[in-house]
Amino acid sequence: MSLMGGLVKAVIERPQQPEKKPRGRPSPGRAVARFILVPACVCARSQRSGKANPRDIIREVSKTHQAIRSLDKSISSLEMELAVARMNSNGGSSSSGHGKGLKKAFAVIGINTGFSSKKRRESVRQTWMPRGTKLKRLEEEKSVVVRFVIGHSATPGGALDRAIDAEDAETKDFLRLDHLEGYHELSSKTRVYFATAVAIWDADFYLKVDDDVHVNLGLLFALPPFPTNEH
Repeated sequence: MSLMGGLVKAVIERPQQPEKKPRGRPSPGRAVARFILVPACVCARSQRSGKANPRDIIREVSKTHQAIRSLDKSISSLEMELAVARMNSNGGSSSSGHGKGLKKAFAVIGINTGFSSKKRRESVRQTWMPRGTKLKRLEEEKSVVVRFVIGHSATPGGALDRAIDAEDAETKDFLRLDHLEGYHELSSKTRVYFATAVAIWDADFYLKVDDDVHVNLGLLFALPPFPTNEH
């Protein structure tokens, strides 16, 4: 449910189809991402040998299809978890009570970060992420919420957690998770982030990026499926 000189562009691509049907606006609370995998090893082998072995191409295409199916399953699983989390945040009510009591937002962007990534966070703040009153104005005027996302250390209340508390008291741009930080817990952290976000904000889109990615917000929201004509 991943953007100009020195920045990484946010691009959402869709594979071309023979007949393209008009798409409506995605349902609220559902971020849609498309991944296109290219069998690069086949291309590299073709450049070296001058021609590609048909068997190699078939093998790589098969691997690509398997990877796409795996991604589809992961996205479907995440969408189900988001739906459950949203229902729980609404007290188990149906979509008719959708968003009741939640903060309204157009998009929520979570920036995955860690205890040792303060320099990365400063780089993000000095480039694409507004600070202080500008960050608040982005939320109030554009309904776009941007937060660094981090859990807690193995010793809650320890030096690492206190350092983040002090940084957050100064910048007020963190979303703290009930999650144990760790490299092998990144998938779990992503799920906890989305579940936490949908429990706080009633948004049209929920996005997650890493703290080493610089996002062009203007370009991001000018691309489909973001309905710029409606916001």
